[in-house]
Amino acid sequence: MSKKESLLELPRFYNNQRKMQYSNKKSNFIDSLCFLVRNELRCDVMCHHTKSFKRVLSICYYHYPSKHPGTEALTFSLWLTNLGSEMAKSPEEEHPVKTFGWAATDPSGHLSPFTFSRRVTGEEDVRFKVLYCGICHSDLHSIKNEWGSSNYPMVPGHEIVGEVTEVGSKVEKVKVGDKVGVGCMVGACHSCDSCANDLENYCPKLILTYNGIYYDGTITYGGYSDSMVANERYVVRIPDGMPLDSAAPLLCAGITVYSPLKYFGLGEPGKHIGIVGLGGLGHVAVKFAKALGSKVTVISTSPNKKAEALEHLGADSFLVSRDQDELQAAMGTFDGIIDTVSATHPIMPLLGLLKSHGKLIMVGAPYEPLEVPAFSLIIGRKTMAGSGIGGMKETQEMIDFAAKHNIKADIEVISMDYVNKAMERLEQADVRYRFVIDIGNTLAATKPSS
Repeated sequence: MSKKESLLELPRFYNNQRKMQYSNKKSNFIDSLCFLVRNELRCDVMCHHTKSFKRVLSICYYHYPSKHPGTEALTFSLWLTNLGSEMAKSPEEEHPVKTFGWAATDPSGHLSPFTFSRRVTGEEDVRFKVLYCGICHSDLHSIKNEWGSSNYPMVPGHEIVGEVTEVGSKVEKVKVGDKVGVGCMVGACHSCDSCANDLENYCPKLILTYNGIYYDGTITYGGYSDSMVANERYVVRIPDGMPLDSAAPLLCAGITVYSPLKYFGLGEPGKHIGIVGLGGLGHVAVKFAKALGSKVTVISTSPNKKAEALEHLGADSFLVSRDQDELQAAMGTFDGIIDTVSATHPIMPLLGLLKSHGKLIMVGAPYEPLEVPAFSLIIGRKTMAGSGIGGMKETQEMIDFAAKHNIKADIEVISMDYVNKAMERLEQADVRYRFVIDIGNTLAATKPSS
C-alpha cells in the first residue's frame, strides 16, 4: 500500500473501527490505528510508538509537520484530536481562575455541579459572565459519548451569550458591559486557506468550544458555567435590544442554516427553497429563508406540523414527504433544499424535487451512510453538498441580520437544575424548538455549600 493510499484509507479505517470504542476493545482500536500510522505511513514520531497517544496525528500536526506527507493526514487529525484526554493537560493544573458549572463525568450523560479552572484574561481575550446557554443536540451526543470522542469531565455548551466583565489590552471590538456570544469554536490555525478566507470552521486545526484541545494543550470547557473566556476573534457582538435568551441558539443553529442559504445562493428573492425537518435547525431555517426573500416549503414526514409551519413560522407551503401524490406534484419545482434531518432517510425523492441545476444541502448528519444513485445527480446536473456552521465573519453577519429582521429562535427557558430532565426530553424530541438554560439567574443556586 502506498503512502497516498494509506492516507486515504485512514477515514475509512476510523469509521469501520469507531464502534470498538464503546467496548473493552478500545485499546485494540488504538493499537491498530497506531500500527497503521507507524508502519504504513512510516512515521517515526514517538507518539505512534506508545499506547497512550490519544491525540495521534494531531500531535504530529502541531509539532512535527515535516514528518507527515500529504494534507489528507493533517485533515484527518481533526477526527482524532478529541479521541481522549490522556495526553491533554488538566486545566486545573494549568489555569488559575476558579469557575463553576455543570459537567458530565462519564458516558451516562448525567450532568452535575462541577468546579474547574479557566485561564487568566490574555491580552487578546474577552472574559464575560455567562447569562444564557442553549442546549444543542450535539451536547446530548457528546455527554453520552455517542460519537466516541468525549473527554471527561465535560462541560458542554456552545451557544453562549453573556456580558463582558474584562478585556485584554489588545482587544478592540468589545468593551466591558457589552453583550457578546461564543459559538461552536474558540480557535484555529489562522494560516491555512480556510482561515485566510474567513472559514475558520473548516480549518484542520479547528478548536471546539468544548471537548477540544486548546493551544496550550488543555481541554476546552463550554458554556454550562458562570463565566467564559475566549480570544476576541471568536467573540460575536450581540446587537443592542436583541433578546439574549433567544439569540443563544442562533450561534449554532442559526449560522448552520444561514451559511448555506447565502453561500449556495438559495436565500434570494424568487428562489423556491425546501426545508426538510421542522426542529431546532429547520424552524430557524424557515425564518432566515423568508427574511432573505425566498419562497419556502417545509418538507416533513409529519402532517400535523403543517399548521405550525404555515401559521406560526410563515412558510408558504407544506409538503408531506410520505405522500406520493404530493411528492409527484412537486417534482422539479425547487431551486434548492436545506436538509436538517439527522436521522437516516431517503435522499432520492428530495433530489427529484429539484429543478435542473438544483442544490440539495445537508446540514443534518445521519450516522448511517446515505444512498445516492448517481443518475439522480447526473440528470439535471444537480448538486449535493454539505455545510457546517460558518466562519466568524459570517456568524457576526448572521447575528446582525437576525437582529435587523427580528429573527429569534423559538425557545423554552429552563433553570440549571432542570438540565438532566431537558436532556431526557431532547432525546424524545419533546421541545419546541430549543432549550436555553438561564445561567445568570439559576446556576449559582446549584452550587454546593462549602
